[in-house]
Amino acid sequence: MLKVIFMGTPDFALPVLEAIIGSGCDLLAVVTQPDKPKGRGKQLASPPVKIWAENHGILVLQPEKVKSRDFIEKIAEMAPDLIVTAAFGQILPNTLLDVPPLGCINVHASLLPKYRGASPIQQALIDGEEKTGVTIMYMDVGMDTGDIILTQEISIDPDENAGQLHDRLAALGGEALGKALELFKSGKPAGIPQDHSAASYCSKIEKSMGEIRWDNDPAAIKNLVRGLTPWPGAFTCLDGQRLKVWKACEWEYFTDKEYIPGTVIKADTSDGLIVGCRGGALRITWLQGPGGKAMDSREYLRGHTIPEGSILG
Repeated sequence: MLKVIFMGTPDFALPVLEAIIGSGCDLLAVVTQPDKPKGRGKQLASPPVKIWAENHGILVLQPEKVKSRDFIEKIAEMAPDLIVTAAFGQILPNTLLDVPPLGCINVHASLLPKYRGASPIQQALIDGEEKTGVTIMYMDVGMDTGDIILTQEISIDPDENAGQLHDRLAALGGEALGKALELFKSGKPAGIPQDHSAASYCSKIEKSMGEIRWDNDPAAIKNLVRGLTPWPGAFTCLDGQRLKVWKACEWEYFTDKEYIPGTVIKADTSDGLIVGCRGGALRITWLQGPGGKAMDSREYLRGHTIPEGSILG
C-alpha cells in the first residue's frame, strides 16, 4: 500500500483527495495553509482541505513555511512513499522534494507547458482557448517545470466561465490522479520532459484585472468576463457607480456606425444593455448594480434607467 502525504488548500484539491482515498493508498497526513481571517468580521476560516481532512479523521499540518527544518524533519519521520500536491500555494524546497523515494507529484490545471503558474483556468478563458486539461507532473524547484507523467484534455464551452471550468477540471484532476496512482503501484513511472521553449506563464489574479477596456474587441471583452467570473469579477462604471458584469456576448446585429468605445447603444427591456467597443458591440446579459444582486440586464433595466449615449468606463 502506497503511503501518501497530500498538500493542497482550496476546493480544487478535494476530488484529488477523494482519488487518493479511492485508490486504496494510506493517506498519512494532509498539509494545508494556515487558517486565515475571512469576511467583514475577520473570523479565522479553515481551508476546504483542512475541513475535509478533519471530517475524515486525517492528521492535518498547517506550517507557515514548508521549508522550515522542523517541518521537513516531521515529514521525513512519517516516511511517505509519495507526496501529492494540488493548488497548495507554496513552492517545495529540494530538501522536501527529496524525502519520498517515489518523488513529489503535482496536479496542475492546464496542458503543460502552457499556462504554468497561479491562474491557468482563468487565463485560458481570457485568452479564448478552445481546449485545456490537467497535467500530472513530477515536481522540481521550478514553477511547474517538472517532467510530465500524464495529461487529460477537455474542450472548453464557448460560454463557460471560470467557476464552471474550475469544477470540471477539479473532477478531471481527481480522475487523472487516480490513473497516475495506479502507475505508481508498479514502481516509479518515467516522466516526459517538458518543451520549455513552448512554455507560457500566468500570474496571480488581481481585482484590478477586472476593469473592462471598451477599446478592446467584443470577443476579448466577453472572454475577460468569462475568465474572471465568479471572482474577482469584471466591471465597468457609470456616473461613478460600479456595475459588475457577470455575462456578456457579442451583439448579433451588425452596425456600421462608429461609436466611442463604451457608448451605450441600447438600454431597454427588450434588448438589454448593448455597448459599443472596437470593431463591434457587446450585449451585457447579466449584471449587478451597487448593493444589488446579479440579474438579467433586461430585468435590471425595468427598475434602472441607463440613457442611450451614456459612456461606460
